[in-house]
Amino acid sequence: QVAGAIAAADALPGVAAAVGDRLCVLFDSGVRTGDDVFKALALGARAVLLGRPYVYGLGLDGRAGVEHVIRCVLAEFDLTLALSGHAAPATVSAADLVEDAR
Repeated sequence: QVAGAIAAADALPGVAAAVGDRLCVLFDSGVRTGDDVFKALALGARAVLLGRPYVYGLGLDGRAGVEHVIRCVLAEFDLTLALSGHAAPATVSAADLVEDAR
């Protein structure tokens, strides 16, 4: 969020490696979809936070809108897990990601 700074997702693997099991790494930066949750976990986050998406749901339909957004993100995450051959989030790793060669 600072011009010229490293993106949070790019910094995440280094942060996770530096703290090891001493700290629980939470990721909260531009997470909008279940795919984003999967990527953050694969890059080393232990948990992923949603900021803006639930606010959209809140504005749309109050509590029911928030619940709908969370259900949609979780459903997409579950689908991504299954399509990548995982039964549980704990088994996701960086090996599940392919680097864009652009």
